[in-house]
Amino acid sequence: MRSILFDFGGTLDYPRHWLDRFLTHYRAAGISVSRAQLDHGFDHATRIAYRSTHALAGYGLVELVDYLVHLQIGFLGSHGPEELRENLAAVAGGRRLDEVAGFITQSFVAESRDGFAASREVLAALSGRFRMGIVSNFYGNLENILVEADLARFFGAVADSSRVGIFKPDPGLFVNALERLGATPGDTAMVGDSLSKDCVPAHQLGITTVWLRHRDFTSEGMDATGEKADFTIDSLAGLEHLKWFRA
Repeated sequence: MRSILFDFGGTLDYPRHWLDRFLTHYRAAGISVSRAQLDHGFDHATRIAYRSTHALAGYGLVELVDYLVHLQIGFLGSHGPEELRENLAAVAGGRRLDEVAGFITQSFVAESRDGFAASREVLAALSGRFRMGIVSNFYGNLENILVEADLARFFGAVADSSRVGIFKPDPGLFVNALERLGATPGDTAMVGDSLSKDCVPAHQLGITTVWLRHRDFTSEGMDATGEKADFTIDSLAGLEHLKWFRA
C-alpha cells in the first residue's frame, strides 16, 4: 500500500458523526431535542451550505460551525414540533438565541481541536511512508480548516466536494483525489466513518476500505445496509495494527 485517502468529518476532526456531535452540544446548552428532530435542521443547514460555496470559501471552522448552527436553530424554531419550538424559546429566556448558538459553536469547535491533536500524531507517523489525500463532502473551505488545524502539510490532494462539484457516494470524487495524488486504486486504502459514503464507492473502484467504527455506529444502520469494509478499526491509531500497514 502506497497511498491512503481519508474522509474528514467524523474521521480526522473527531471520531463521531457531526449530527451526533451537534446533538450532544445542543443538549448541553439546555435544548431538549431528539436526534430525529435535529436531523431535519441538520439536513436543511447542510443543503444550504452546499449551495453557498462562494460565500463560505474564506470561512474557518468557527465561522462555518456558527453559520450551520444558526441555520439549524432557525429551521427548528420555525418548522420544529411545537414542544421543541417552546423549548427553544424557554432556553433563550434571559439569553438571546445568538448566545445559545455561540455556546454550541464553541463547544463543538473545542471538541474538534481535541480531535485534530489526536489526528496529527497518527498522520505524522504515516507521512513518511504513504502519500495521503482527503475525500470529503464539504463546503468549499476544507483547505482553510486543514491549515488552521495544522493538518494541511500531510496531504497531497484535498477533494472537497463543493469545489469539485461531485459528492460522495459518487466514485468520481475518489477518482479526482487519486488523480491529483498520482495514485492508483490497487495501491490505495480509504479510511472513513461511513460504510455507504466512504467504503462502498471506494470498494467499487478497487480501493482497500477501512471503516472507522464509532462507539455509536449503530446509528448508521450497518445491519440494514449489509455493507462491510475490508478492515474495521475503532480509532485512527488502529491503522498500525493492519497487516498492510506493517508490511
